[in-house]
Amino acid sequence: MNWKTIFKSLKNRDMLKRILILLGIIVAYRFLAHVPVPLAAPTQLKEVISSVINGSDFGGFLNLLSGGALTSFSIVLVGMSPFITSSIITQLLTKAIPKLEELHKDGESGRRKINQWTRMISVPLAIIQSVAFIYILRQTVLSGNTTVLSNATPIEWVVAVVAMSAGSILLMWLGELMTEQGVGNGISLIIFAGIVSQLPTTLATIGTSLFDTSTGSLSVFGWFTLPVNPLSFWVAVALATVSLLVLYLLVKVNEAQRVITINYAKRVQGNTNYGGVKSILPVKLIAANVIPIIFAVAFLSLPAFIGQLLKATGNAGYLDIANNLILWFQSPSPGAFTGSTIQAFIYPAAYFILVIAFTYFYTGIIFNSNEIAENLQKQGGFIEGIRPGIQTEKYLTRTVNRLTLFGSLTLGIIAVLPFIGEYLMYAVAGVTGSKLSIGGTGLLIVVSVALESLRQINSRALMITYDDYK
Repeated sequence: MNWKTIFKSLKNRDMLKRILILLGIIVAYRFLAHVPVPLAAPTQLKEVISSVINGSDFGGFLNLLSGGALTSFSIVLVGMSPFITSSIITQLLTKAIPKLEELHKDGESGRRKINQWTRMISVPLAIIQSVAFIYILRQTVLSGNTTVLSNATPIEWVVAVVAMSAGSILLMWLGELMTEQGVGNGISLIIFAGIVSQLPTTLATIGTSLFDTSTGSLSVFGWFTLPVNPLSFWVAVALATVSLLVLYLLVKVNEAQRVITINYAKRVQGNTNYGGVKSILPVKLIAANVIPIIFAVAFLSLPAFIGQLLKATGNAGYLDIANNLILWFQSPSPGAFTGSTIQAFIYPAAYFILVIAFTYFYTGIIFNSNEIAENLQKQGGFIEGIRPGIQTEKYLTRTVNRLTLFGSLTLGIIAVLPFIGEYLMYAVAGVTGSKLSIGGTGLLIVVSVALESLRQINSRALMITYDDYK
């Protein structure tokens, strides 16, 4: 990353304008995250919802991804989930339906149509999820014998659903505006902003436990005493050390790539020579970047969400299924791993497998070996020792599959490391409720999005300052 070039590009008005628009949209998103849904008394409703959400890991995880919009019962609490689900559906259909695959290969016009269909599918999904959220909220709050929502009329519920659906669609539009600036993926940046916005709260929680000296202070070699909790201090040091190591590994994995040399045959047209040069084709170790993590998290949240819906119906016939879905598909507590059942291992195992599966799936979409081989053949390019055409396609497919295997396994291991950390902290120090699994997923998303955004900013900065290097 060339920071000198990036800072130099900020003198350019167009670059500065793009960055300011990006920051402005993020500020607008954070403002929307604190605009409550027009239903009942906002302050009382927020207190009730906070108590419900803080009682489960699933609720805490959804609140993390929504940037605190869930506890605020904000109009954007549905978040980017409808658009992400819609993207998964359209991409699966693109692979399954030949006509859609042809449309995807048509270039920019074809992809624009598919994107338009993705937006259209997002609208009914946003309405469905808004209704589901409202239904779960109503059943949960009313079952707690509170009077906060007792006087809400059907019209007020309809207005709440409309506000939440509109908020999700507005968020999708803001994400696309951010993408148009060419300095990062808007959808990923919104999720990034939501997670980072929870950082001050996390640091405040760590600081409170660190400076709680009610059980004693830390003695340094008997020379002097630090006003910090000894156990919290060493836990914080261990967490910081492991986080830095994981961060370093994640950066290396994200930046790793295989460089394939492309030779171009020399051609003579009239008195002009063409070709006869060498180029490179960089193939990233994880070409899909942060998308597999976001897809895996969104996919894993569905079973627990369905379980919450079934539980909210109050039907005794669905109660066992609902409780199992909620139990199996939420982040397990550290003590659950010491039991004789395998229930605690379902979520981490599913998370690991889905990260690998979505890495392969999305890499297959964005890296089309057949298309690249055809373009190279048309341009007179070839890989040394590999015949153009089908052999080149097979070589590229084999290379990408090998890279993706190692990259996806590494990404999967990093994804489940927080679960191992939670168990070790519980077994060694007896610490519970550390929420490392939630923070670990957030760290994966934050690092991946930050690296990708910096890469795009660096590329645009090089374009802007190119004339200075002539």
